[in-house]
Amino acid sequence: MHGRVKIKTTAQQEEEKRKEREKKLKIYVAARDACFSKRNEGIWDDEALQLTQQLLSSNPDFATLWNYRREILLHLETVKDKDEVQKIYEAELSFTESCLKVNPKSYGSWHHRGWVSARLPRPDWARELTLCDRCLSLDDRNFHCWDYRRMVVKMSGVPVDQELAFTDRLIGSNFSNYSSWHYRSTLLPLLHPESPEPPSPCREPPQSSPPPSPQTHSHRVCEEQLLKEYELVQNAFFTDPNDQSAWFYYRWLLGRAEREEMISCVYVNREEERVAVAFSRPVNAQSVGLFLVLDGQPQRVEWRSVHPCFKHSPVWICSLPPGTISDITNERNLTVHWTEKHTHRDCALYTGRTESWCRDSATDQELFRSELSVEKTSVLQSELQSVKQLQELEPLNKWCLLTIILLMRALDPLGYEQEMLAHFRTLKEVDSMRSAYYSDLCSKFMIENTILKMEYAEVRVFSISDKNLTTLCHLDQLLLVTHINLSSNHLQRLPPQFAMLQCLEVLEADNNAIENLEGVYHLPKLEEVLLKNNKISTLADLQPLASCPKLKRLDLRGNPVTQTANVESELAELLPSVTDLLL
Repeated sequence: MHGRVKIKTTAQQEEEKRKEREKKLKIYVAARDACFSKRNEGIWDDEALQLTQQLLSSNPDFATLWNYRREILLHLETVKDKDEVQKIYEAELSFTESCLKVNPKSYGSWHHRGWVSARLPRPDWARELTLCDRCLSLDDRNFHCWDYRRMVVKMSGVPVDQELAFTDRLIGSNFSNYSSWHYRSTLLPLLHPESPEPPSPCREPPQSSPPPSPQTHSHRVCEEQLLKEYELVQNAFFTDPNDQSAWFYYRWLLGRAEREEMISCVYVNREEERVAVAFSRPVNAQSVGLFLVLDGQPQRVEWRSVHPCFKHSPVWICSLPPGTISDITNERNLTVHWTEKHTHRDCALYTGRTESWCRDSATDQELFRSELSVEKTSVLQSELQSVKQLQELEPLNKWCLLTIILLMRALDPLGYEQEMLAHFRTLKEVDSMRSAYYSDLCSKFMIENTILKMEYAEVRVFSISDKNLTTLCHLDQLLLVTHINLSSNHLQRLPPQFAMLQCLEVLEADNNAIENLEGVYHLPKLEEVLLKNNKISTLADLQPLASCPKLKRLDLRGNPVTQTANVESELAELLPSVTDLLL
């Protein structure tokens, strides 16, 4: 046996490792408890700083210790001169860098580094940008580093064109760099903003103007630059058609500017002495400064949203004091003022009229698509042909199919309607896991098209039956509709937004899968509800109808609720205004 190496058994090795772990844990717990004790006693000394460094070096995601460390550093700022503070914080940057080597995606380490950099008397921003470059070269999807880089860029005033060139380099080396595409989308509107006056050329900023900051707010990109971006992104998805990064960026390029914030419609009714106001976006009318003036006299009214669940809504209503506008022989003039946006809208209620409204139509507002210049139209047509060519090579590529739909909608939503529907059917087959999303998106587009057709006809009837709808949207555009037909679709509910149909008199929704009527709430003119062959199962599901005072006719044939015992008498008690009940 002499001269032979003694080999430890597996059990002995495991026991030694266990004892070593216990020893390290005791040291860690002792240091942690010492830190907590010092913090409780309000001690901010060098020993505490060393203890937190010891603990965070092995576990950089201990948020409480980073908080304590910042308290210590803030205390040292009060007892050290500026040069000493500079050295302390430089050492702190070195320490956080060592922590990031342990965990490059440590929330605590990146947050602490940002805090230190912001307090450093003489920061070296070039060094921080170099650190970001190094980290992103190792992992270009480290979103902690991207957040930190944006902070560094803001603090140091890096020119936007320099940052855009940075995204060029990253995208050039890796088309799949989603973070770079996203960052590019925030920079382009700053460097190449869309001009508010047509035409929309790309203009260089005046020589005397400072370069824009990456935090300057803007919305859209000028047309000339957009055309260049189309070429860049097309190279990306022709290189790798299945990578989603460039496709998402392409969707952003095809987006449109935000709608102007405005009062889009005012409706007034003599009989109910009620005013309804529709906005271009959801607002809280109780806090944005909404005032009603009648014949030059301000009115004290209480604005309420159309449904209790909405604090912000595109549609708000108010009731006028009894007798205010009920006299049909008098002409009345109303003005609704939105003081927050310094805008207003007038509405005249003429003699002999029981109701009146003033609004912008969906077609006038170009609500669902942008007005395209001749140049942009020709380029988008060319883009559509290019993506179609790619789709011929990749017939089952979902990104191709979806982008073709989006291009068609940007160019001519009504003209391409049938092709769009065919592509949606293919999409659901090739990407069945997202078929519900595609169904909802298709429903949205079909509702938009129906609104546009309704606008052209200038009628107050909205009919969209047998279109495979799975969801309802843009209901704020239907404020003035008196008759809606949603029959033979796949709807499961009438959502709270349905309460925006304040002029609705007839609701047809036969042959759906509706279980919930939550949105049929306080519709003051609703007289007829047809719900044949749906899935309403309890009387409680019909409770919202009790809030509609003029309801006379209700068709519930083919619903499970009709099998409830004493259903007729129960409904008579729940809905006393109904005189024509079909079960």
